[in-house]
Amino acid sequence: MYNEWSLEAFYHGTNDPALEKDMAHLAELIDKFKTAVAELSLEDTRASLRKTIEIEEEMSVLTRKLGSYFNLRRSAHSPDTEGAKYSTKLQNMMASKTKDTVIFRKFIGSIEDIDSVIRGDEILEAYKFHFEQIKNNASHKLSDEAEDVFTRMNLSGGRAWGDLFAYLTANVIVDYKGKKTSLSAVRGLAESDNAEERKAAYEAELACYDKIRDSIAFALNSIKAQVNTEAELRGYENPLAMTLEQSRMKKETLEAMFSAMRESFPKFHEYLRHKALLLGYENGLPWYEILAPMGKADAKIYTVEEAHAYLVEHFASFAPDLAEMVDTAFREEWIDFYPRKGKVGGAFCSNLPFMKQSRILTNFSGTFGSITTLAHELGHAYHGKQIENHRPLNTSYTMPVAETASNFNELIIVNHAIEKAEGEEKIRLIETQIQDMTQIIVDIYSRFLFEDEVFRRRKDTFLFADELEKIMVEAQKEAFGNGLDPAYLHPYMWCCKSHYYRAGLSYYNFPYAFGGLFSRGLYAKYLEEGEAFLPKYRALLKATTIDTVENVAKIAGIDLTEPDFWRKSLATITDQIDLFIRETSTL
Repeated sequence: MYNEWSLEAFYHGTNDPALEKDMAHLAELIDKFKTAVAELSLEDTRASLRKTIEIEEEMSVLTRKLGSYFNLRRSAHSPDTEGAKYSTKLQNMMASKTKDTVIFRKFIGSIEDIDSVIRGDEILEAYKFHFEQIKNNASHKLSDEAEDVFTRMNLSGGRAWGDLFAYLTANVIVDYKGKKTSLSAVRGLAESDNAEERKAAYEAELACYDKIRDSIAFALNSIKAQVNTEAELRGYENPLAMTLEQSRMKKETLEAMFSAMRESFPKFHEYLRHKALLLGYENGLPWYEILAPMGKADAKIYTVEEAHAYLVEHFASFAPDLAEMVDTAFREEWIDFYPRKGKVGGAFCSNLPFMKQSRILTNFSGTFGSITTLAHELGHAYHGKQIENHRPLNTSYTMPVAETASNFNELIIVNHAIEKAEGEEKIRLIETQIQDMTQIIVDIYSRFLFEDEVFRRRKDTFLFADELEKIMVEAQKEAFGNGLDPAYLHPYMWCCKSHYYRAGLSYYNFPYAFGGLFSRGLYAKYLEEGEAFLPKYRALLKATTIDTVENVAKIAGIDLTEPDFWRKSLATITDQIDLFIRETSTL
């Protein structure tokens, strides 16, 4: 307890007979699926559809169980050779049914009046939206053979390059003050109260990338080239158009959000320049000071036990079911807490709806930021609780709404703390919230600009590490403006963000801005409506797996395609910036 997560609910290790049994059963299910697909018939459409869907459901549950187990093992201990062997075997097994999956999707797409076919069948009716999406995406499918080849080649292409990135960043040795440490550990020092330590950690981090940057550059180039090719073959205008369709999100929504964000940037730049002056810098804020804590209060280092009690107490005032789930997560070892060699950096939550649980990885350092990170990931777990009773093929939400509950959780924790604080302590907490929003609004926009430019240039040329550094620096200058000192930016941000290294998931940057702003808009509604808001909130989260982003928002009375909603959300943070500047101008 309070150390590493437990995976015993999956298997007792790679030598567990249950693991071999499940792998064998999955092979049987794949054969059954292939047979069912071969026997599909429009003469008895409902029976064919029902039979094949039921097999796909069982296959999906088992695949997610096995895949989650192997991925979680590797995330916590990257040199996991035994798990890697099984993971490769699983990938090959799943790739073997790609052609059959494509045929089944095309069969669904060929059903002219699918509503009448599924009417009256409880299982099939639950998949109404699922079937609609398949029919809408039919025009972007390749031939059966091409889909099969593409999936198989991805195992040694995009996915393999992503695995290389994860391995390199988890195992690179960082030389910091005469000692050896990990990348995740040294990046965690960006929040240190010691200015000399923050700068030294920044310099050590940048220096370590020289060992791995060329290899990572090859990984990034290969993944982005593959995605460019896929988008073209599938008939999309570009990878962004493909991502938006996969996200079930309109381009108008993204444009409305970005428009409002750009309007707000001068206020964020003002905040950064003001923070720089407070810390004694004349030319804007150096990168290594972005996360520098302000004020003198709440310098406490929390233990995990204290974080447990803190989160349960503060979530209980919002929703008792959330507090109960958080308590369960700590007590039943859902969480892997501390950084160590071989463990990936950052934090994530893996929803496990087939087990009615989640697993959370974090690199806990004891700061208040570590507590808000835990709150964030536990928000993902709460989201998972709302969708766990859906049918097995209805348990995946898209990127934009993925950050809703997580950011909402952060607001609960930070706003509770701000309400109780005074003086220097209040300044610390307000600035922490502004700091976080600067990351998910301004920094995220720079990362979007970087990825968009890499996709554009990768069509015609290979981008070596030096060129990637220049693109990243230019993106940071455009987004951060005169808020940062141009002599101290972060040219290697593309080397430490795993979001760039998934061939099946591009542009995993704007969803953070979406989640941060969407959650702020929802939180404002909660403050207006009180407990009456909670049923809407749970219904909204539940709908994220079975509807479009825009329709999900309508449950709370929100139109995402209009900039006004985004402006109102941004105003909640720009008002805090004004308050922070007023409160600290006399320091």
